[in-house]
Amino acid sequence: MAVEAINLKKGMIFEQSGKLIKVLESNHHKPGKGNTVMQMKLTDVRTGAIVQTTMRPSEKVDLVMVDKKTAQYLYGEGELEIFMDMETYEQYELTKEQLSSEEPYLMPNMEVQLDFANGELIGIELPTTVTMKVTETAPNIKGATAASGGKPATMETGLVVTVPDFIATGDVLVINTVTGEYKSRA
Repeated sequence: MAVEAINLKKGMIFEQSGKLIKVLESNHHKPGKGNTVMQMKLTDVRTGAIVQTTMRPSEKVDLVMVDKKTAQYLYGEGELEIFMDMETYEQYELTKEQLSSEEPYLMPNMEVQLDFANGELIGIELPTTVTMKVTETAPNIKGATAASGGKPATMETGLVVTVPDFIATGDVLVINTVTGEYKSRA
């Protein structure tokens, strides 16, 4: 299905020169002189390479239909992350490179959506939020409120999140996987 560049949104996948390309960011840009362009941040789903580019708003690309399957994250082994289909118990592997933006949120037994394009596994979709334990943060400050600037906290996967000053090591927090921000205590 052909679609114009102006209609491309984050998360859409299209085919270009035999490569599967995922849109990470899409911004409409009107320079002082000249024609309007679409500033795009794209990634090759097979290699993980990220490219900044511009496209004419009327330029057409072929969208790829993405099929989804519910799966469970099992474990990481070397450079691979292993997932299991919840219905057929079939196992799938993706490289850490392919999952560079999702990996800090992966927790054992977590349910994710596997994305398939033309029968090929191309990536995963995380739940909107994950629950993680704080493994390291500065001591909490007596009388601190959520309104202050916050402090960095290292989660059990190694993810570093800015949290309010009253959060202590060992607290279990809800983290937004889209923005990477602290949401609340669990």
